[in-house]
Amino acid sequence: MRAVKPANGLAAAPSEFVSVECRRAQKERTKRVVASGVTTAQPVAFASNGLEGRYATALYDLAAEQRQLDAVLDEGAALARLIDESAPLRTVLEDRRLDILVSRKAVLAVLEAQGFGQILRNFVGVVADNRRLPVLRRILAALDALAVSRRGEVVAEVVSAYPLTPEQRAQVQARLAEAGYSRINIRERVDSSLLGGLVVRVGAKLYDASLKTRLFRLHYAMKGAA
Repeated sequence: MRAVKPANGLAAAPSEFVSVECRRAQKERTKRVVASGVTTAQPVAFASNGLEGRYATALYDLAAEQRQLDAVLDEGAALARLIDESAPLRTVLEDRRLDILVSRKAVLAVLEAQGFGQILRNFVGVVADNRRLPVLRRILAALDALAVSRRGEVVAEVVSAYPLTPEQRAQVQARLAEAGYSRINIRERVDSSLLGGLVVRVGAKLYDASLKTRLFRLHYAMKGAA
């Protein structure tokens, strides 16, 4: 499908993206006379604050308005994984020296080739036009956090230097269960800068067993002993 060109003035306010698209959705509902089964809760403060949160809220509300929330959330998670696993894609997103039109075209070509839906493709196009591609990954993280918070779920964020194997994932789940988190959703993310090990965050609690942190502590321990 051909991407829809964003409306004028969108660069200054992502919420206008919701307004324009919601008006279109309203017209379509009037034509088709289809009842919506989606109920959108009030925005969650911690997930909606900041630039990333505002963009995430705009996408969340638009997807709910068009009754595509589950699909868009799944695609958002899939795109987040794709960014984590693709160094070339991260380069296109994060290199501010690239011309914005070149970056936009490249990213949208990847999304289309990977079969992402039009709502997400249009949204990423808006993010690109607003020169926010370097924070796209954080916007997707905010989208996930917003969805989790509105569902009232408890989530453990697990960051590892390499993708977890099924055995490692089972071990993490077992350790979390032992700590009293038997019913918890795990969100995985790869950060090669950790070098090894992993970092687990549940709410305000953080367990850092990364090799990067261990080496940092060893460095200061040796420095203090010198």
